[in-house]
Amino acid sequence: MHKFYLLLWFRWAVRLTICSISLAALSAFLITLYTYIYQGTPTLNSVIFNALVEIFKFWFPIFWSVTLLLVLFRGLKYIFNNCVNGFEMKLLTCSGDDIIQTVGYGDLLKVWRRWFMLNIWLVGSFMILALVYTNLFTSYSGVFEWFNIYWLFCFILLSGYLSFILLGARCKQVKVVKC
Repeated sequence: MHKFYLLLWFRWAVRLTICSISLAALSAFLITLYTYIYQGTPTLNSVIFNALVEIFKFWFPIFWSVTLLLVLFRGLKYIFNNCVNGFEMKLLTCSGDDIIQTVGYGDLLKVWRRWFMLNIWLVGSFMILALVYTNLFTSYSGVFEWFNIYWLFCFILLSGYLSFILLGARCKQVKVVKC
């Protein structure tokens, strides 16, 4: 069973990483391109190129924050009805009697809210542990000296693994069955 959760999490984590980063990079690139065109497409030299890179680096974390939320919602759909190591997660109807064979985004709302709140609590727990660690073992005096979207993404990945294990217990609409 442990291998099932590990493989399920790995597939989810790879999908989350690729989709969120590529959407954020595309959005940041489009804003950078728009800025370049809006400024009259000056001749590209090292100063202009470095400015465009800085614009991209400014917008990328902002867009990654937004696309991460979007992909977290969309990515939950793909953990259901996929056989992984002899097991699969099934989404049940609201009454809990029937298995939903084709999972739609409307079917996910209630489950996603519970799963997202579980992730928020788990990420918050990791943040508290990280704060204790930084206060005891590093020279940082607060969270905002080191915390950014990259650390948040690592905490989300860690909490995602634990949340898949706890999802069946927290949500009566999710069931793990043999396939």
